Amino acid sequence: MSVYDVPADLLIQKVADKLKEMVAPPEWAKYVKTGTYKQRSPEQKDWWYLRLASIFRRIYLDGPVGIERLRTFYGGRKRRGVKPPHFRKGSGAIIRNALHQLEQLGFVQKTKNGRILTPYGRSFLDRIANEVKKELIKKMPELAKYG
Repeated sequence: MSVYDVPADLLIQKVADKLKEMVAPPEWAKYVKTGTYKQRSPEQKDWWYLRLASIFRRIYLDGPVGIERLRTFYGGRKRRGVKPPHFRKGSGAIIRNALHQLEQLGFVQKTKNGRILTPYGRSFLDRIANEVKKELIKKMPELAKYG
Protein backbone atom coordinates (compact mmCIF):
# COMPACT_ATOMS: atom_id res chain seq x y z
CA MET A 1 0.00 0.00 0.00
CA SER A 2 1.39 3.40 -0.93
CA VAL A 3 0.46 7.06 -1.15
CA TYR A 4 -0.55 6.62 -4.78
CA ASP A 5 -3.47 4.35 -3.82
CA VAL A 6 -5.51 6.77 -1.67
CA PRO A 7 -7.13 10.18 -2.24
CA ALA A 8 -4.75 13.04 -1.47
CA ASP A 9 -7.16 15.06 0.67
CA LEU A 10 -7.88 12.17 3.03
CA LEU A 11 -4.21 11.28 3.34
CA ILE A 12 -3.12 14.87 3.98
CA GLN A 13 -5.78 15.34 6.68
CA LYS A 14 -4.75 12.11 8.43
CA VAL A 15 -1.03 12.96 8.26
CA ALA A 16 -1.77 16.48 9.56
CA ASP A 17 -3.59 14.98 12.55
CA LYS A 18 -0.56 12.78 13.33
CA LEU A 19 1.87 15.71 12.93
CA LYS A 20 -0.11 17.81 15.42
CA GLU A 21 1.10 15.46 18.14
CA MET A 22 4.76 15.76 17.04
CA VAL A 23 5.48 19.42 16.19
CA ALA A 24 4.29 22.93 16.95
CA PRO A 25 3.94 25.71 14.37
CA PRO A 26 6.31 28.70 14.58
CA GLU A 27 5.14 31.76 16.52
CA TRP A 28 4.82 33.86 13.36
CA ALA A 29 2.58 31.30 11.60
CA LYS A 30 -0.65 32.92 12.78
CA TYR A 31 0.25 36.27 11.16
CA VAL A 32 1.63 35.38 7.72
CA LYS A 33 0.18 34.99 4.27
CA THR A 34 1.12 31.87 2.32
CA GLY A 35 2.31 33.88 -0.67
CA THR A 36 2.48 37.35 -2.20
CA TYR A 37 -0.47 36.50 -4.41
CA LYS A 38 -2.76 36.12 -1.40
CA GLN A 39 -4.72 39.01 0.08
CA ARG A 40 -5.27 37.51 3.54
CA SER A 41 -3.73 34.94 5.84
CA PRO A 42 -5.23 31.41 6.03
CA GLU A 43 -8.55 31.14 7.85
CA GLN A 44 -8.09 27.54 9.04
CA LYS A 45 -6.64 27.18 12.52
CA ASP A 46 -4.54 24.12 11.61
CA TRP A 47 -3.28 25.36 8.23
CA TRP A 48 0.37 24.84 9.26
CA TYR A 49 -0.13 21.11 9.77
CA LEU A 50 -2.01 20.77 6.50
CA ARG A 51 0.81 22.52 4.61
CA LEU A 52 3.39 20.39 6.43
CA ALA A 53 1.53 17.20 5.46
CA SER A 54 1.09 18.42 1.88
CA ILE A 55 4.82 19.15 1.54
CA PHE A 56 5.58 15.75 3.05
CA ARG A 57 3.37 14.06 0.42
CA ARG A 58 4.83 16.21 -2.38
CA ILE A 59 8.37 15.08 -1.49
CA TYR A 60 7.16 11.46 -1.56
CA LEU A 61 5.77 11.96 -5.07
CA ASP A 62 8.38 14.28 -6.63
CA GLY A 63 11.57 13.84 -4.57
CA PRO A 64 14.32 14.88 -4.72
CA VAL A 65 12.80 18.33 -4.64
CA GLY A 66 14.09 21.77 -3.62
CA ILE A 67 12.54 24.84 -2.07
CA GLU A 68 12.17 26.70 -5.36
CA ARG A 69 10.24 23.87 -6.98
CA LEU A 70 7.94 23.68 -3.97
CA ARG A 71 7.48 27.46 -4.07
CA THR A 72 6.35 27.13 -7.68
CA PHE A 73 3.94 24.32 -6.77
CA TYR A 74 2.36 26.36 -3.95
CA GLY A 75 2.21 29.58 -6.00
CA GLY A 76 -0.83 31.16 -7.60
CA ARG A 77 -2.29 34.04 -9.60
CA LYS A 78 -1.68 37.55 -8.32
CA ARG A 79 -4.66 39.81 -8.98
CA ARG A 80 -3.52 43.23 -10.16
CA GLY A 81 -6.76 45.17 -10.46
CA VAL A 82 -7.54 46.10 -14.08
CA LYS A 83 -4.20 44.73 -15.30
CA PRO A 84 -3.89 41.04 -16.27
CA PRO A 85 -3.00 38.66 -13.43
CA HIS A 86 0.50 37.17 -13.16
CA PHE A 87 1.86 34.05 -11.49
CA ARG A 88 3.67 34.49 -8.17
CA LYS A 89 5.55 31.86 -6.18
CA GLY A 90 4.50 30.75 -2.70
CA SER A 91 6.28 31.71 0.51
CA GLY A 92 9.80 30.32 0.78
CA ALA A 93 9.99 30.85 4.55
CA ILE A 94 6.97 28.64 5.17
CA ILE A 95 8.36 25.86 2.99
CA ARG A 96 11.86 26.17 4.47
CA ASN A 97 10.60 25.99 8.06
CA ALA A 98 8.31 23.08 7.21
CA LEU A 99 11.23 21.20 5.69
CA HIS A 100 13.35 21.90 8.78
CA GLN A 101 10.62 20.47 10.99
CA LEU A 102 10.34 17.36 8.80
CA GLU A 103 14.14 16.96 8.94
CA GLN A 104 14.13 17.23 12.75
CA LEU A 105 11.49 14.48 12.92
CA GLY A 106 13.69 12.26 10.74
CA PHE A 107 11.24 12.06 7.81
CA VAL A 108 13.28 14.06 5.28
CA GLN A 109 16.98 14.38 4.55
CA LYS A 110 18.94 16.85 2.47
CA THR A 111 21.02 15.67 -0.50
CA LYS A 112 22.95 17.56 -3.15
CA ASN A 113 19.95 17.24 -5.52
CA GLY A 114 17.32 18.37 -2.99
CA ARG A 115 15.24 16.91 -0.18
CA ILE A 116 14.26 13.23 -0.22
CA LEU A 117 12.35 11.02 2.19
CA THR A 118 14.20 8.79 4.59
CA PRO A 119 13.10 5.16 4.85
CA TYR A 120 11.38 6.10 8.14
CA GLY A 121 9.45 8.91 6.40
CA ARG A 122 8.41 6.66 3.52
CA SER A 123 7.18 3.92 5.87
CA PHE A 124 5.33 6.53 7.98
CA LEU A 125 3.40 7.77 4.93
CA ASP A 126 2.77 4.25 3.63
CA ARG A 127 1.44 3.15 7.02
CA ILE A 128 -0.99 6.09 7.15
CA ALA A 129 -2.04 5.43 3.54
CA ASN A 130 -2.83 1.86 4.57
CA GLU A 131 -4.99 3.15 7.45
CA VAL A 132 -6.84 5.51 5.10
CA LYS A 133 -7.45 2.68 2.63
CA LYS A 134 -8.89 0.45 5.38
CA GLU A 135 -11.22 3.26 6.47
CA LEU A 136 -12.36 3.75 2.86
CA ILE A 137 -13.07 0.03 2.47
CA LYS A 138 -15.13 0.09 5.68
CA LYS A 139 -17.22 2.96 4.32
CA MET A 140 -17.48 1.54 0.79
CA PRO A 141 -17.05 -2.27 0.71
CA GLU A 142 -17.18 -2.30 -3.11
CA LEU A 143 -13.64 -0.82 -3.11
CA ALA A 144 -12.25 -4.06 -1.64
CA LYS A 145 -12.13 -5.68 -5.08
CA TYR A 146 -9.48 -3.15 -6.18
CA GLY A 147 -6.91 -4.47 -3.78
